Amino acid sequence: MTHTHRVDQVCGLAAPLMHDHIDTDVIIPSREITSPSREGFGPKLFAPWRYRASDGQEDPSFILNRQPWRQARVLIAGRNFGCGSSREMAVWALQQFGIGCVIAPSFGAIFRQNSVRNGLLTIELPMDQVQQLADEALTGSLTLRVDLAALRIHRASPPSQTTHGSGIPFNFDPDDRDMLLTGRDAIDRAWDHREAIEAFESQDRLNRPWAWPAQDVPAPVDGRTRG
Repeated sequence: MTHTHRVDQVCGLAAPLMHDHIDTDVIIPSREITSPSREGFGPKLFAPWRYRASDGQEDPSFILNRQPWRQARVLIAGRNFGCGSSREMAVWALQQFGIGCVIAPSFGAIFRQNSVRNGLLTIELPMDQVQQLADEALTGSLTLRVDLAALRIHRASPPSQTTHGSGIPFNFDPDDRDMLLTGRDAIDRAWDHREAIEAFESQDRLNRPWAWPAQDVPAPVDGRTRG
């Protein structure tokens, strides 16, 4: 069987990065993809923003170059995060930096599916809730527990009067949620229905024999197939 990464919750410090339309070429620029390996992308995350063009050194003004956000586990971002290309390395770079969850009002569709396949949580919330979390994260003391099983986000920091005591609810695609909670991917889930699949195939062979490969084709002799 094949498996996806099992995730039930992500806990840790939140960092704000409230820009809209952060695309995959900002998350991991194509020029930084120099090896077929899946490893080594963490230091390259947000390279155009993390490093100064003049000398290649870290830009101290960038949020993830500053304490305490160097240890961030949750990233809070603007609309349409992960738009652009289908670059799976964007997900790998976030994870290898230490990010286990991104909270935003919306995501690029392909980026979101790549995230599910790799075990990165992408949580959509209304813009006003995202902005409130981002404002709290700017204090450097917002620690969140994103509970996929309960579909709730809990603050570990002291709640304010505007905080939901039972956590912030969020929606998540049921099939994607099941894959992440169980570690079983789409192929595993389809195989749960193998009896129905095999029955359909058997009937379809009878109904449309022309659509199926020929069975028991004789082996070729001298480059020709026996008739």
